[in-house]
Amino acid sequence: MFSSKSKDAPPPVAPTAQASAQAKRPMRSSSAPSIISADLVVSGTLTSSGDIQIDGKVEGNVNSTGLVIGDKAFIEGDVMAEDVTVRGRVKGSIRARKVLLASTCHVEGDILHEAFAVETGAFFEGNCRHADNPLAQQDARSVAVQQQAPAATPMPAAAQVAAMPRPADAAPRPSAATFAPIKTG
Repeated sequence: MFSSKSKDAPPPVAPTAQASAQAKRPMRSSSAPSIISADLVVSGTLTSSGDIQIDGKVEGNVNSTGLVIGDKAFIEGDVMAEDVTVRGRVKGSIRARKVLLASTCHVEGDILHEAFAVETGAFFEGNCRHADNPLAQQDARSVAVQQQAPAATPMPAAAQVAAMPRPADAAPRPSAATFAPIKTG
């Protein structure tokens, strides 16, 4: 009655903690997810800046923002995404901020995650490890091994046998010079 503000205008709202947290996150694509249907087999790497839903078979790596692996889906390769929900099969490593293994999933491989949830009935065989930023980290052990490993050179079979370690109490191996023909007669 005594205010100069219109009755139809909503009152100003202070930003909440949830709104400021959403502003800090990368914006997800507002478009529909890309779908690999159940009758499709893809050989090669899939890369998307948006969401992917896989219901078919992928023979290769998958990189996306969001990934849903359907009940009948099968991925044979590595998965890297912000948010992964696995309902089908994955044979390979998973690196994601959030990982959900549904009760129908079958995962064979290692998981590097920031947040991890497993439903009752899920099958998981591999190693699981927490990381503050799983998408930026590379497995330090594999990098160190690649940098320190000398180039492999083929070794003859005789040299491989000679190079094998033997127990401390074992007698020395005889060489060809040790054997002499036995004289009879």
